[in-house]
Amino acid sequence: MECNHPTYWDKAILDLYFFSVKRIIRLYNVNFKLMELSSNPGKNLIIEVNGKKYARIPVKTHLITEQDKDYGEIIQKYAKDYLQPGDVIFIGERSLASCQGRSYPKAKVRPGRLARFLVRFVTKSPYGIGLGSPETMQLAVEEVGGPRMLLAAFFAAITKPFGIKGVFYKIAGPQAKAVDGAADYVIPPYNTYVSKAPKNPQKTAEDLSKKIGFPVAIVDVCDIGGWVMGVSQGVDKKFITKALKDNPLGQTTEQTPFGILREVKD
Repeated sequence: MECNHPTYWDKAILDLYFFSVKRIIRLYNVNFKLMELSSNPGKNLIIEVNGKKYARIPVKTHLITEQDKDYGEIIQKYAKDYLQPGDVIFIGERSLASCQGRSYPKAKVRPGRLARFLVRFVTKSPYGIGLGSPETMQLAVEEVGGPRMLLAAFFAAITKPFGIKGVFYKIAGPQAKAVDGAADYVIPPYNTYVSKAPKNPQKTAEDLSKKIGFPVAIVDVCDIGGWVMGVSQGVDKKFITKALKDNPLGQTTEQTPFGILREVKD
């Protein structure tokens, strides 16, 4: 009986067939994983910045506390299966502060006389407590010092009649600006916690980027805007601010402390 050995073309066709099958399976798995990711309620997944479209994918995690010592491990645990080349990880500053042990029960913060004096001059906002409570003001005083806070309050007071805004935080600095207060709409137990800014956000972003192998931005964003506290090498702060201006992570009970920023190509 004559045995026909496979020809070069037979082998080529088989190789192409198996390659195609593997490719289809891989694409199916990737698409299945992406189906698990979606925008938070009331938030848009896609935004256009400088003529390009970007997805802001919030990543749901367990409730982060000071027991979570390594934020890099959190990112790897919840995002490693979704990350693609070109992605940027953006981290909400409050979750990072909690990881660093810089969130405190409001009841355990003891405001001093200076904090109680300064809080009288803070304009209350419906979008967040900020430094509008004696407890958050006390944290700000601890972070930047009483003299600097007094100087900020003085110049804010004399420039306010002229319609000049933002002087207080420009002088007080980013560590005071990023202090967060307790609010009913925040996920428990942080609805009764106050938080300092993350420690060394610039260095932390660089260290996290080296560990996970992706660019990192640490942001302080709320429903009325935000700013970038620290970025790893090559990340454009202005671009990140534009891309996250509508707060895709949310600020209530979403439990999505960080997200993935990804260009969407047609």
